[in-house]
Amino acid sequence: MPKLDLAAIPQTNATGYPPPFDAAVEGRWYRRLAPVAGLSLMGASHCTLLPGAFSSQRHWHRGQDELVVMLTGEAVLIDDSGETPVAAGDVLAFPAGEANGHCLHNRSEAPCVFVAISAGSREADSGEYSDIDMVFDADGYARKDGTRFPAQRIP
Repeated sequence: MPKLDLAAIPQTNATGYPPPFDAAVEGRWYRRLAPVAGLSLMGASHCTLLPGAFSSQRHWHRGQDELVVMLTGEAVLIDDSGETPVAAGDVLAFPAGEANGHCLHNRSEAPCVFVAISAGSREADSGEYSDIDMVFDADGYARKDGTRFPAQRIP
């Protein structure tokens, strides 16, 4: 059935980020939509950021486009241009290969909800984190000098 039952999709706040980088996303809860829907050529997650939470560390992708649609609440987009308030109805786009590190931060007193969509091969994707000593690829995370972290990316 094309209509997804969100309540039936497990919600998690799991992250593959190694400590201490995992702490910023403890208040990020998400449901993976694409696998439940049988979608194999794109990723999609229904995300809730609790007050104070970040969507991710500030990052960019070499091999995946990203699109974010804000559904409820408000957050602050942090990217290389600075900070931009975003709210329900706003749409954010991040083309693959554009080295513009970005994340959302919920600075309000209420949760915000958005859908994050990615397109492109996850296995061929890699990228960097703008503010911390970390990069990623299909195998997981490493320092910028290539030293691997033991943590693995969450599928």
